[in-house]
Amino acid sequence: MAEELNPFRISQRQLDTAAELMGLDKQAHALLREPERAVIVNIPVRMRDGKTKAFTGFRVLYNSARGPGKGGVRFHPQESLDTVKALSAWMTWKCSLANIPFGGAKGGVICNPKEMNSAELENLSRGYVRALSRFIGPKVDVPAPDVYTNPQIMAWMLDEYETIEGRSSPEAFTGKPVEIGGSEGRFDSTAMGGMYVLRETAKIKKLNLKKAKIAIQGFGNAGKFAFEIATRLAGARVVAISDSQGGVYDPKGLDYGKLSEAKERTGSLEGYKGAEKVTNEELLELDCDVLIPAAIENQITKENADRVRAKIVLELANGPVTPDADRILFERGIADMPDFLVNSGGVIGSYFEWAQDLQGYYWTEGGVYQKLDAIITDSFNTVIKTQAEYRTKGKRITPREAAYVIAVGRVAMAMKARGRY
Repeated sequence: MAEELNPFRISQRQLDTAAELMGLDKQAHALLREPERAVIVNIPVRMRDGKTKAFTGFRVLYNSARGPGKGGVRFHPQESLDTVKALSAWMTWKCSLANIPFGGAKGGVICNPKEMNSAELENLSRGYVRALSRFIGPKVDVPAPDVYTNPQIMAWMLDEYETIEGRSSPEAFTGKPVEIGGSEGRFDSTAMGGMYVLRETAKIKKLNLKKAKIAIQGFGNAGKFAFEIATRLAGARVVAISDSQGGVYDPKGLDYGKLSEAKERTGSLEGYKGAEKVTNEELLELDCDVLIPAAIENQITKENADRVRAKIVLELANGPVTPDADRILFERGIADMPDFLVNSGGVIGSYFEWAQDLQGYYWTEGGVYQKLDAIITDSFNTVIKTQAEYRTKGKRITPREAAYVIAVGRVAMAMKARGRY
């Protein structure tokens, strides 16, 4: 029987496993299996040919027990409600595990931004906010950039929101340009947080990162910054990296500058000279010490998990490892560090931006990194401690299961305190 790859069903299955492990109250479990609110909107956009095109948009608030919703907005041709629901669930657990005062949310629009010019993207961004203005805000639900969105799109969205509200409200969106209330260190906070988790995991696995070989699937913002930070700060060697079209492999190590030049010149990393071409599937099975899935979900499944050769899998993408694969990697002794721990640096950075905007006082880049390190390292240590506690009870649980037990427990306690069950 084929493994279930629907992202929302996967998120529910992960929750169910944690609920059983921790003996979660059945009422809380039932409430947490579905989002609080899912909104579907129709966004009319005037295109360059003068015709109006309708785009379908989504915004899901999964749980607000611990605070206002928090989560990005994706512009993607394959966006779906189930994907957004799953991502909003994972955002709920991510914020809870980091112990920051947010619930989980996510948004998206079905579109192909690569085929749209700047004016069309601006019209779509403003239309998204107009359609959802009743459901977002600094104390309700705070959007941020995600796949194929960026600080410029957040700037347009913020401007539209402030026009509707008739007041300045920089705390309503995060991931903005620094010039209008964005935070120093926010743009690379996802990858930076992931590198802090890698540092701590390497200590446990007794892996010298200066001698480590790293393979990265994905050359978006997360993958690019992971490459740059891993080589500059950790002294590691990136031997393989890919984009949506394919990748390159060189056991001697790849050059970031040449990769960027090849991507800009040819539109693909395969334009990089002096390296072997590999597919995205082949990259996952390369001989390396650290594998960083930084692209899309469901990349490591029960079909290929037994062929992964890395000592550490660092999930920088959302949902790159399925539940069946997670257990296979664990039984093989591979440290698969879960997405909502590894990539929580992004939402922690957004939390810092939101807090700075609320108080009108801004921190330096170094101050942001220091605070990020403290929070994500504490989350890592709590996960390892929870695993150890379950071992004393005779249960071997994965890092993901431990993270779920912590995160779900905190949300359930907040719901209980509010009298929701």
